Amino acid sequence: MSIKSAKDKQIMGSHYKDCSIQPIDYIMDNKLDWCEGNIVKYITRHNKKGEGRKDIEKVIHYAELLLEKKYGKR
Repeated sequence: MSIKSAKDKQIMGSHYKDCSIQPIDYIMDNKLDWCEGNIVKYITRHNKKGEGRKDIEKVIHYAELLLEKKYGKR
């Protein structure tokens, strides 16, 4: 199998390969920032990679960071 795109070569697992829209495409096409992109990444893989709870905790953490950076501290 020849690699046509860098997306065809996922390092350390295949938890994004079955997605109808790759997180990287969604993130970049919508010009999301670091926190927003990580939220998309972790929520997409939470039930595929085997680290469900940890990935949801990361989503919450990045959402809290996003709230602070964009809208100020509580």
